[in-house]
Amino acid sequence: MADVFLSGKFVGDVENPREFVNQIIDSRRKGKVDGNVNVHYDEYTNEVFVESSSGRLRRPLIVVRDGKPLLTEAHVTALKRNEKHWEDLVQEGIIEYLDTAEEENALVTFEESELTPKHTHLSVAAMDMFGIVTSLVPYANFNSAQKVNTGSKNQKQGLGFYASNYHIRMDMDVNLLHSPQKPVVRTIGHDISEYDKHPSGQNVIVAVMSYKGYNMEDAIVINQGSVDMGLGRGTYYRPVVAEELRYSGGLVDTISIPEKEVKGYRSEKDYAHLEDDGIIYPEAKVAEGDVVIGKTSPPRFLSTMDQYTLAPDLRRESSIAMKHGEEGVVDMVLITENMEGNKLVQVKIRDQRKPEIGDKFTSRHGQKGVIGLLVPHADMPFAASGIVPDIIFSPMGIPSRMTMAHLIELVAAKTGSLSGRYINGTVYDAEPEEDLRKELLKLGFQDNGTETLYDGITGKRFQVRIYIGSMYYLRLKHMVANKIHARARGPIQLLTRQPTEGRAKEGGLRLGEMEKDTFIAHGASLLLKERFDSDRTVVPICEKCGLVAIHDAFKNRSYCPVCGDNVEVSFIEIAYAFKLILDEFKSLGVYPKLELKSKY
Repeated sequence: MADVFLSGKFVGDVENPREFVNQIIDSRRKGKVDGNVNVHYDEYTNEVFVESSSGRLRRPLIVVRDGKPLLTEAHVTALKRNEKHWEDLVQEGIIEYLDTAEEENALVTFEESELTPKHTHLSVAAMDMFGIVTSLVPYANFNSAQKVNTGSKNQKQGLGFYASNYHIRMDMDVNLLHSPQKPVVRTIGHDISEYDKHPSGQNVIVAVMSYKGYNMEDAIVINQGSVDMGLGRGTYYRPVVAEELRYSGGLVDTISIPEKEVKGYRSEKDYAHLEDDGIIYPEAKVAEGDVVIGKTSPPRFLSTMDQYTLAPDLRRESSIAMKHGEEGVVDMVLITENMEGNKLVQVKIRDQRKPEIGDKFTSRHGQKGVIGLLVPHADMPFAASGIVPDIIFSPMGIPSRMTMAHLIELVAAKTGSLSGRYINGTVYDAEPEEDLRKELLKLGFQDNGTETLYDGITGKRFQVRIYIGSMYYLRLKHMVANKIHARARGPIQLLTRQPTEGRAKEGGLRLGEMEKDTFIAHGASLLLKERFDSDRTVVPICEKCGLVAIHDAFKNRSYCPVCGDNVEVSFIEIAYAFKLILDEFKSLGVYPKLELKSKY
């Protein structure tokens, strides 16, 4: 007897579990049982699990009977003529969906030629294990598994043509590539996803070599001439939003140019771009600190009824300005209402972005790297035919990553570019490398993809042949312009007197325990005296009771609130955060006595 569980609940038992399982499967294939039902017999625990709940991962497979698939050539022909559809095959029991549990009792093969009487299912296609984005990686079966996964993740971050109505959309933090291209080396995934309608990369010439050490550690060297001609150029869009909020007592925010009597009035220069309605005009060039939308708000705290009057000197300035480190051009101004009926102003700022040192690029094989150097076109290495690479890729990225597809794509795209056709690089079903090499040889090039290159600076021939070809490269959204962050002095928090946190607030860069060790290792330990005194403060301490004393700078006298006047008060340097914790101890009734000793 075997126990039977339906979606996790015990419902009874059966005498012959295997026969019971086979009956359910046969009934499902004949359409008597819902196709959503999966059944699994665990012979070790002698239990049958019938699952019909939602949220299970299920996989379509072709049913195999007596070593032959139920899907015949007649079915394939009918599918091509649109006489049959996928749903028809599922209803006829030719294709069925298996969940992870039922797969435990199934023997699946990829290829029809490998079928034996023991096999229960045939995979629809070898590549159906991949998702939409991963199926875009060409020759993926030549890569190590984790790099196929990395290549998939990197493609999601690529700049491209994300929507055709981008110019009238108000999306947050959007990048657009100016001249995206179709890849020369394609997969079936490109056709299925209609990738040509929203490409996110460019075909570039890549040489695998070192360039003065500037492409060490995954960095890449880029031809400045290519950048000038539009390689990787894009636009960054960001909206600035202001809303006329309503407050209790009938008070409201007002979008307008603030009057000079308003509290917190900036300067006339800051409001220079605003028109009469307090909103900036399209195509205005704005930089850090420039006001984009002028706004005033009622005071935060209403102490008397007099403040309900709308006198300008009582209102406060709350305009929206460009943040620290931002600049751009006003692309579009949108004035509308939100769901509450409040006036809503949205201003879209655009900023043209050229590739610069530190910007991130990647191939489709997880070989990501940042720009280490932009080289003038005249100084780049060149081939005898006059071809100059756009990108110089470090050869050290290949041995440890084992991304053979990266090198195969280089040869494949080179062949496709020269013969004027697209190359099929679909995983498990790609054009063989041997055929590409033969075709490259016929086109008058070395079959191994190498060429003789000359140094652009000295004109001398390199002693080794350089692996060079075409490749599909993507520019990623991780740009230096959005991440660059440094400060010497700047704003501090009110409570702790330590630097503010975050790039947007001009915050400080925190030095951790490990960073401290690197300074000591480099013999710069005295630098830590500067780094660890961001909240240094001088505090008067009573020598008698050890508590924080009071210093009256106006009368130039010091006294202790506990011991009185006739005590010695010493001034010591401590972190303000330490002074705070002493105050916290006092509030708990703990006596934090400081015992002072002479420094000398």
